[in-house]
Amino acid sequence: MKNKTGTISGFVLGLTGFLLLFKLIFLNNIPPEDELAPGIVVFVAVLNGLLFAFIGYKIQNYLRKKEN
Repeated sequence: MKNKTGTISGFVLGLTGFLLLFKLIFLNNIPPEDELAPGIVVFVAVLNGLLFAFIGYKIQNYLRKKEN
């Protein structure tokens, strides 16, 4: 589990960060009558989480190599 910390924290940070920014930026400006496709929003949030998980994995490996 120790070697997955960067990946898991990156995924959680990317997913929640996207959803928070989406709510603060887009949902406040869209009238309630307009329909949003919630599946697309969740899909993009997961993709963003995967991108941040990859970045977290790379940072963790870089720091591990730097210690040795």
